[in-house]
Amino acid sequence: MTRNLGCNHAVGRSIQVTAGGRELFTYVYNADDPQYESPRPYFHPIRTLTGDLVSVYRPWDHLWHKGLAWSLPHFGRDNFWGGPTYAKEDGYQPRDNNGSQHHDRVDALDVSDDEVRFAHHLSWHTQSGKQVVDELRTIITRCTDDGWVLRYETAMTNVSGEDVPIGSPTTAGRPNAGYGGLFWRGPRCFTNGTILSPQGSGRDELMGQRAPWMGFTARQDETDTASTIIVADDTGNVRHPPRWFVRSENFAAVCPAPWFSEELPVPAGSTLNLRYAVLVADGLSDDARANALADQARKALG
Repeated sequence: MTRNLGCNHAVGRSIQVTAGGRELFTYVYNADDPQYESPRPYFHPIRTLTGDLVSVYRPWDHLWHKGLAWSLPHFGRDNFWGGPTYAKEDGYQPRDNNGSQHHDRVDALDVSDDEVRFAHHLSWHTQSGKQVVDELRTIITRCTDDGWVLRYETAMTNVSGEDVPIGSPTTAGRPNAGYGGLFWRGPRCFTNGTILSPQGSGRDELMGQRAPWMGFTARQDETDTASTIIVADDTGNVRHPPRWFVRSENFAAVCPAPWFSEELPVPAGSTLNLRYAVLVADGLSDDARANALADQARKALG
């Protein structure tokens, strides 16, 4: 199978990265979702090299889940995740605080047979219109020995004029709901699949584990095939290794969350830099293969 990379650019809207002419993913960098869903860039569809789908967009149970997306439910008082916001006194409620991430400009689109690099600038605005973040986001795609890998980099500058804590529903009082960050939601057929970790595979009992990487493997509907996704945290990231929000039994989800159970303060004017690698491969993975794939993901960060 040829793996030469390519890119189709719908100017002002999205890029589609391909390998051998097959779509690997579409990155919608200028989203037009409803305000309640906190419009922000997202990756969907995401596919393996052979074309199997490993993401879902706007599932009926959580319309604000968008494939793979950088989503923060508790950025100070504001919600850049979508949907209701959790508070200890009254649970999840709509609060007129759903912000949005606006695409400002494309800074780079470099394409070769071996790599596709896309960089763009974003501004984050609260629902009332105040800008609170200046962001430079870079995504780099390469093929690996057993699939392909996406390197995701963000440099978020707090321009709100005040210190802002990044948290989660858990830091707001809800146990075991420490989501927020680079969040992946898998397709329906992945429900009750296997969560992968350095400590060994399992299911929802792995929620909140601290690890340098975690992942997911499951079978596909219709095709009698299977797929694996690995997410690796960079060693230079704050609070590395992070705690992870992972789910299998209700739906498939993987999210490294350095603010899982403790808020991360972002001082006014400071820049938060984070990097991750997301590896997508065909086939089921046992513990040994998961560790080998994680090595490939971490190599992409090196």
